Amino acid sequence: MTEHATRESFETAFPGRYWHRLDDGRLQCDVCPRLCKLHEGQRGLCFVRGCQGDRIVLTTYGRSSGFCVDPIEKKPLNHFLPGTPVLSFGTAGCNLTCKFCQNWDISKSREWDTLCDTATPEMIAEAAVATGSRSVAFTYNDPVIFLEYAVDAAKACHARGVKTVAVTAGYICEEARAEFFDHMDAANVDLKGFTDGFYQQLCSGHLQPVLDTLVYLKRETDVWFEITTLLIPGKNDSDAELEALTRWVVENLGPDVPLHFSAFHPDWKMTDLPSTPPAALTRARGIALNNGVRYAYTGNVHDREGDATHCHNCGKEVIGRDWYELTAWNLTDDGRCRNCAARCAGVFDGPAGTWGRRRQPVHLAAHA
Repeated sequence: MTEHATRESFETAFPGRYWHRLDDGRLQCDVCPRLCKLHEGQRGLCFVRGCQGDRIVLTTYGRSSGFCVDPIEKKPLNHFLPGTPVLSFGTAGCNLTCKFCQNWDISKSREWDTLCDTATPEMIAEAAVATGSRSVAFTYNDPVIFLEYAVDAAKACHARGVKTVAVTAGYICEEARAEFFDHMDAANVDLKGFTDGFYQQLCSGHLQPVLDTLVYLKRETDVWFEITTLLIPGKNDSDAELEALTRWVVENLGPDVPLHFSAFHPDWKMTDLPSTPPAALTRARGIALNNGVRYAYTGNVHDREGDATHCHNCGKEVIGRDWYELTAWNLTDDGRCRNCAARCAGVFDGPAGTWGRRRQPVHLAAHA
C-alpha cells in the first residue's frame, strides 16, 4: 500500500468502540482475541483497524470491495429463507491468517483500491430492496473486523425490512460479540478444524474462542446459524477429528444445527495439497449423521444427495437441491414436513424462493 493510500484511509477512518489504553501508552484493540497492542500509526493484524489520534479506528467504514446478489444457499445457509436472493458484500482484511484462504484476494488485500465502491449503510439497504434481496450478507472477508460498519448497515437494513446474515469465523471477543450478533438474523460460522494445533499452525488463532461463539449463539441469541468446515486432506479430515467435532456439536449445540462439509481446493499458501475427494465429504457427512446431527451437507461438489434436506422424523426429502437450484419442496409455509408434519429446524416464511443459481453483480451507484 502506498503512503498516500495509507494516509487517505486514516483520514476517512471511523471511531472504533472496543479498545482500551495500556499502562505503557499503547492502545489495545478488544474486538477479537488477537488483542493487538498498537502505537500511534500502527495497524492490527486485520489491517483495517489502527491507532490514530489516540484512539482505535476502523479504516474501511463505508467502503466495499464489491456487491453481488447470490442464492442464500451459497453462504451456505440451507435452512434460512431457502431459494431467496441475498445481497453479498465485504470490505478487505481479516483477523486470521488461514494459509488455505479461498478469498485471499480480498481478505489479504493491502490495497486501498480494492475498496472500489462507496457504500453507506443506507445505500446498502436501498440496493437490497431494489434488487429484491430478502437479506444482506456480510461476507467475502470476516465482518467482525468491520463491526461498527456491519452494525450500522444491519440497522439500516432492518429499517427497510431486510434481514441480515454474517458469514464469519466467529473469532471475536465477548463484549463485541454481544453487540455484533444482536443485529444479525442468521450466521454461517466457519469451524475450521477441531484441534487447537490446527488453528495455531494454519490460522494463527485458537479453537476455544470459536467454540465460545457457537455456544453463545445457541444459548444466548435467536440467531439462526449453520456451521461450515472446509475439509483439507491430511489436516482436519481424520475420522477421529470428525467424530469429536460432530459429537461436540450435538452435545453442546443440539442436533438441529446444520453442518456443511466443503471441499478444499489448492489456493493461497497451500497449493501443494490435492483437492478434497468427494468421498471424504460423504464420509464426513455419514459420521455426522451417525452421531445425531440431523442436517449434514456436502459442499463445493456436485452431490444431490449431500445437498438434500430430509425430514428428521420420517426421512422423506423435504428440500431437493441441485447445486443452488431447488428441485423439490415438500414443506409447509411454516417449515413442516408435508408427509408427517414434523417441523424442520430453520427460518421459513412462505413458499420457497425461485432465485436459483443466478449470480448478479451490483453497482450501488445505480440504486442510489
